[in-house]
Amino acid sequence: MLMKGKNYNLELIRMVSFVLVIAIHVTNYFCRAYGKIPQGEYLFSLALDTAARVSVPCFFMISGALLLGRQESLKKHLRRFVRFLIVLSFWSAVYYLWNRFYMGTPYELGDILTEPAEAHLWYLYAMIPIYLALPFFQVMCRGMSMKLERAFLIVTTAAVVLNYFLRLAGQELYYDIPLVGDRIYAYYLYVGYYLYKYRRHIPLGQCPALIICLLSMAATFGITWGVTVEQGSHYEGALTYESVFVLLAAVSFFLFMIRLGDAHIRFGEGARKVIDLFCGCSFGIYLIHIIFLDSYKKYIEAADLTAWAAVPGLIAVISLASFLCVWVLRRFKIGRVIT
Repeated sequence: MLMKGKNYNLELIRMVSFVLVIAIHVTNYFCRAYGKIPQGEYLFSLALDTAARVSVPCFFMISGALLLGRQESLKKHLRRFVRFLIVLSFWSAVYYLWNRFYMGTPYELGDILTEPAEAHLWYLYAMIPIYLALPFFQVMCRGMSMKLERAFLIVTTAAVVLNYFLRLAGQELYYDIPLVGDRIYAYYLYVGYYLYKYRRHIPLGQCPALIICLLSMAATFGITWGVTVEQGSHYEGALTYESVFVLLAAVSFFLFMIRLGDAHIRFGEGARKVIDLFCGCSFGIYLIHIIFLDSYKKYIEAADLTAWAAVPGLIAVISLASFLCVWVLRRFKIGRVIT
């Protein structure tokens, strides 16, 4: 039976995005080997990396679509925040031990408040201030009219774009826009809320949205390749989530996906069960998948195997292995708490 209020457009985005995040981490390993692997393999890896960059902004936009505008008690916010801290503490400990005793990567435990024990845990650090501010975000969104919501979107978008171009020039705003700050993640949260709420009323059609997404990806690919060739090493500046073209690709992709199936995809019971199963494990897959990727990277250099086979193979194997591990973990109560 379909859960009340459950939108499978969002669940489909979630499922696709977690596979794409694994793709980012796999392809980035090969992209950073520029000059050591054939150019064709580099361009193949870069193309997949570029396309996959929509995934992380989608996580924030899904959170905004599901959480902003709700009316929740402070007790519920506190439970959500405490559970998140438990997850962060557990996986920080896991990766501290993993890096110290298996990977041999130096990490000072005293840096835990300012630096993740493993790079991909940055997402948890980014969500902490968002969860702290969430009760106030919710009240703000419930109290705004459509015109005020649109005005807030315009102002914050202008601030984000201005911040990006100033940073390219080595400058920064003296003041940050309240509720957005110097990071883009809260902005993605609000964009997800706005696009989902008004998805049936936004005048941009599906075809133009898809074209904007593909052109933005192409621009990111072209800039990255051009600067990489010029400087002789892999350039990642255009691949950041603050990049205007990554932003355009992610937002247009999200808008396209949430409007599929007349904005409410209706899958058969079998398909819903598969999506529910995978999405239920998706957070845990994100947390655990680096262990499998690190195990590959520890023994095999990027140039040892052709990227044409290694990249899709690794994405598939790591996704499946991570899913199976999380599925087993979630059979136990403690496993459901930490994933």
